[in-house]
Amino acid sequence: MKKIMGKKRVVVAMSGGVDSSVALALLKEQGYDCIGVSMQLWDYSKKEDERGSSSGSCCSLDDIYDARGVADRLGAPFYVMNMEEVFSKEVVDYFVDSYLNGATPNPCIKCNQILKFEALLKKAVGLEADFLATGHYARIIESDGDYKLLKGVDSEKDQSYFLFTMTEGQLRKVLFPLGGLTKKEVRSIARKYGLKTSDKRESQEICFVEEPSYTDFLSARLPSKAGDIIDTGGKVLGRHNGLFNYTIGQRKGLSLSGGPFYVLDIDTGSNRLVVGPLEKLFSNGLIAGEINWIDKDASKAASSGGLKNVTVKIRYRHTGAEAELTAADNGKIEVRFNEPQKAVTPGQAAVFYRGEEVLGGRWIEKAVK
Repeated sequence: MKKIMGKKRVVVAMSGGVDSSVALALLKEQGYDCIGVSMQLWDYSKKEDERGSSSGSCCSLDDIYDARGVADRLGAPFYVMNMEEVFSKEVVDYFVDSYLNGATPNPCIKCNQILKFEALLKKAVGLEADFLATGHYARIIESDGDYKLLKGVDSEKDQSYFLFTMTEGQLRKVLFPLGGLTKKEVRSIARKYGLKTSDKRESQEICFVEEPSYTDFLSARLPSKAGDIIDTGGKVLGRHNGLFNYTIGQRKGLSLSGGPFYVLDIDTGSNRLVVGPLEKLFSNGLIAGEINWIDKDASKAASSGGLKNVTVKIRYRHTGAEAELTAADNGKIEVRFNEPQKAVTPGQAAVFYRGEEVLGGRWIEKAVK
């Protein structure tokens, strides 16, 4: 494909939603040579046959059709790249294995890390593109030669939590055109361009889960091995029907008398579910694996005397908690909260902020009481 003389080329990752549609429109308006690309991640043929539509999920066949329609309207070439094999291995298998090991995964982060900012970015370079763009609500700024990742200005839509795995090298090659906009503004822009996705509802599903719920998806792939539900003293209170049906902090679905009880621990070694009262659900800190640092100064401080006055988010909708970070064994990080936090969950991400800036983050390995 011949590059348009004098124009910067951008591959725009198109999910078929309003956000990536507007990202393409804005970049075209700014004079970039744009190529729209959708990733075929999952075989939806069975779902299409049984239900007649796959709308409501991310990156479905309907979404690809919508993305193609938007690209056609905006006059951009459009391609579909089959990434089913890498998606199955790196995201779906990770999702299943996490529950098998008693953790609660975040497949969207893995998809961003492996599919978008590794595999798709590599393909963009192969198309002689200068940048890869996505519809994420986050910002990238350059300061004295260093590239930093910031929150999106729309606090309700900020997606920086899902991007902590990015490297500075990737930040140099990525554009987030929506980072300075609100969702309301994005929909307004879509209407201005007459895009069919302007009022399209947002995806609420895990894109590869075709069954009614993720536990149905897991039950078809994992053994439903029943076991004891115990309290913190080891007393048997009831039976569970497979540990993958539960996550830390869960209250519903335990079918126990008395209480209320909350899931405190998922003990895969003994196949036991540990429950207890709400106050037992709070932790003073956590241990996270080897950190992906985006900010160089934060990395140096954490590995030497410690990093104070940091805000840590332990799940996407967590408001963030003030904490101190110190180096632990084997390159890991210990997080100590200023105030105890509820439901620290292995498998979720701990993402570190200073103000609007993402310093880095990593997967939670265990809570520290």
